[in-house]
Amino acid sequence: MVNFGRAFYDLKGKLQNLYDERESAAIAHEVLNHITGQNKTQRLINKDIIFTEVQNSEYELATSNLSKGVPLQYVLGKAWFMDWEFIVNKSVLIPRPETEELVQWVINDHQNTAGLNILDIGTGSGCIPISLKLKLPQTNVNSCDISKEALVVAKTNANKLGAVVEFIELDFLNEVGRNILGVYDVIVSNPPYIPKSEAEQMHTNVKDHEPNIALFVPDEDALVFYRAIAWFGLEHLNDKGYIYCELALSKALECKQLFMDSGYKDVEIRKDMHGNWRMLRAGK
Repeated sequence: MVNFGRAFYDLKGKLQNLYDERESAAIAHEVLNHITGQNKTQRLINKDIIFTEVQNSEYELATSNLSKGVPLQYVLGKAWFMDWEFIVNKSVLIPRPETEELVQWVINDHQNTAGLNILDIGTGSGCIPISLKLKLPQTNVNSCDISKEALVVAKTNANKLGAVVEFIELDFLNEVGRNILGVYDVIVSNPPYIPKSEAEQMHTNVKDHEPNIALFVPDEDALVFYRAIAWFGLEHLNDKGYIYCELALSKALECKQLFMDSGYKDVEIRKDMHGNWRMLRAGK
């Protein structure tokens, strides 16, 4: 069994086949913080301490999975989104900072309005609907997903964080099926939007480990979810209501035009923290 100091350098070295040196070091520190309960400074002071048998087993399992490209968040079973720690596993996408910006846009627009009815399309881990409910407690939040496994994760997170959200198992692309949904003041979604042909350009930890159903769309119809959301909103969005969507950078202008062509009068796209067009808001 290795000591705290050696474990860091061994893990960092093995990860450099997949990540650059800086990211490898950051991942190694995160894993060791999780296993030992000690931060970087504490582990430096205690670098000669040997792993317990339990710690060694956790370390070997984490090293094996990380070396195969399994994302850190799945290895640790958790990810942070806004102010909260969410449980994650291979059934759900890992929450991204860009999605936090989309949620914050909704919050900024509606923080002074009580009694809103909100629908989130594509629940995943529940990070969007749960965060909205916690930040806007006077709202009613529903969320739908086609994946039973994802809904289990989302319900667990809602219970853990004390958020009252109604979760619905639903294939949103089924036009008849989605008509069971109600009428809403806000509709928000981070839908699948990556054309399948772009999969080979993605890092192995995304394309090989995150759920494909939540990532990819057919090459011949990359806007399939946005079209469905736009059509749905025509009958299920209240007057003066808004739709908010996360976008693929390469399809942002097309998405804006799609909503405008569908009859939405107030359509805006925004850049994310990296300067990319990644968010849309459409009003009736």
